[in-house]
Amino acid sequence: MKVFEDLEAFLWMNPTTNNCNTYLIKGDKNILIDPGHHHLFSHVLDGLSLNSLSIEDIDIVIITHGHPDHLESVRRFLNLSTVIAMAEIELDFIRKIAPHYGEALGIPHFEPHVLLREGDLHLGNIRLEVIESPGHSPGSVCLYWPDRKALFTGDVIFNGGIGRTDLPGGNGEQLKQSIQKLSRLDVTYVLPGHGEIISGAEYVKANFREIESFWFGYI
Repeated sequence: MKVFEDLEAFLWMNPTTNNCNTYLIKGDKNILIDPGHHHLFSHVLDGLSLNSLSIEDIDIVIITHGHPDHLESVRRFLNLSTVIAMAEIELDFIRKIAPHYGEALGIPHFEPHVLLREGDLHLGNIRLEVIESPGHSPGSVCLYWPDRKALFTGDVIFNGGIGRTDLPGGNGEQLKQSIQKLSRLDVTYVLPGHGEIISGAEYVKANFREIESFWFGYI
């Protein structure tokens, strides 16, 4: 699905099988956000093929957080020249609570090339802002693309919903604070880790209002 000229969304809409949405930013560096589950990676391969690309054409993979449905397919890129990036806080948390996590995902020697912290991330002609957004997981990050007013939210917020906080490291108060921080951005597109994209500044604002008025009472 073309969101706009240099952004493709590979939306996962199968209600019976869990996987995440994957996003492709096309520029002089091709950026893939959240490659998803390994056994469902044909979903991404099909999307790349429709754009006349293969995994060898991906320059960088960014992981918003370390849950398997977002992270597992990085194993597809480990023998390529692709740069893997994820938050330093998230990696430290994973190593602390699950030292054999990589082996369980089939990535026994997983070492991201880039450890993300809050701030600007320049990737060729693309500038993203890394926004630390804990709550769903301790080191979750969102990515803001100011030139396109696009916000990649991982599992922090969805269209009409929020990320769960009952997994290891989840924290409801942190999630509220993260959502409030994101709501202050100038956003036209919300690109969540699951479900439908929100397009249009008025709909984005309405979604934040709905989340704060309804969901904040449950976390």
